[in-house]
Amino acid sequence: MAQKTMIQAITEALEQEMERDQDILVFGEDVGKNGGVFRATAGLQEKFGEERVSDTPLAESGIGGMAIGLALQGFRPVPEIQFIGFIFEVLDSIAGQAARTRYRMSGTRSLPITIRMPFGGGVHTPEMHSDNLEGLMTQSPGLKVVIPSNPYDAKGLLISALRDNDPVVFIEHMKLYRSFRDEVPEESYTIPLGKAAISREGKDVSVITYGAMVREALKAADDLEKEGISVEIVDLRTVSPLDIETIIASVEKTGRVVVVQEAQRQAGVGAMVMSEIAERAVLSLEAPIGRVAAPDTVFPFGLAESAWLPNAADIADKIKEVYNF
Repeated sequence: MAQKTMIQAITEALEQEMERDQDILVFGEDVGKNGGVFRATAGLQEKFGEERVSDTPLAESGIGGMAIGLALQGFRPVPEIQFIGFIFEVLDSIAGQAARTRYRMSGTRSLPITIRMPFGGGVHTPEMHSDNLEGLMTQSPGLKVVIPSNPYDAKGLLISALRDNDPVVFIEHMKLYRSFRDEVPEESYTIPLGKAAISREGKDVSVITYGAMVREALKAADDLEKEGISVEIVDLRTVSPLDIETIIASVEKTGRVVVVQEAQRQAGVGAMVMSEIAERAVLSLEAPIGRVAAPDTVFPFGLAESAWLPNAADIADKIKEVYNF
C-alpha cells in the first residue's frame, strides 16, 4: 500500500468510480481544468472529458438543482460545493428537495447524489469558508452525512457514498487534506456508511468525536497514557445516522465519556450523541458526560482561530476532569 494524503485518496476514489460507472458526473466551481480549489478533481476532466467533469457558474442553487435533475434522469451526480459556508444558497436543494424525494415518491425513485464540500478551521481561510455547519445537514432526515478523519477512511467512505442510492453529504476537513499521510490500498474498497470506528482502544474514558478532532483526541490520549489514563477513541465517521451501538458499547466498557466536536457547542452533533448516551446508558456512567466544543460565537477571523478552536490540551483537561470525578 502507498502512503497517501487525504486529497490523494479522494481523487483516487473519484477516478476509480468514474472508470467503473459511466453515469457518475462531477461538476462544480473550478473543478474542471483547475481541478478544484484543493485539486481534489485534478486530472479528471482531462481523463473523462468535459461532458463528465464540468465547471459551473458561481451559483450553488443552480448546482443543487442540476444535481437533482440529473439524478432523476438516471445519472449519479457528484456536485462540489466549493466551501461549506456557501451551502446556504443550496440548502433548499439538499434538505428541502433531495432529502425528501424518496419519501415524496413513495420509494419509487431515488437520488444517488454525493455532495462534496470542504470545511473546518485551522487553515486561516477567509470568512464563510471554515464554518462547521454539519449540524444543519444532520437535522434533515433522508440525508447521510459523512466526515472522514484520515486518508484510508476517506477513500473507502467516498466510494461507498458514490455507490449509495440516496443523497450523501460528504464533508472533508481542510486541515486534514495534506497534513499527514496514511496507508491507502491502490485497489477499490468500501467502508460501510453509518458505522463508527474504534481509533484507539482504552479502558478508562471514552472520547466520541469525528473529523479533525480525532487527530486532537489521539494526541491527548498519547499524553494521558503517560499519566496512567487509558483513553478509548470512537471516530463516528458518519454523523448521520449515528452508530449508536458502537457508542453505547464503548460507554458501557469505560463508564466515563467525553464528547468532542470542533463546531460551536449549540445544537451540534455532540449534543445528539450526549442525549443518546443519557437515554440509553445513563446507569453505566460513573461521572457526568464531558463535552469539548467551540464557543457559541460566529467563526472568528483567521488570526483568532487558535484561541477559538478546541485542541488536544482542551480534550486532555476534560478527560482528566471526568476521570477524577
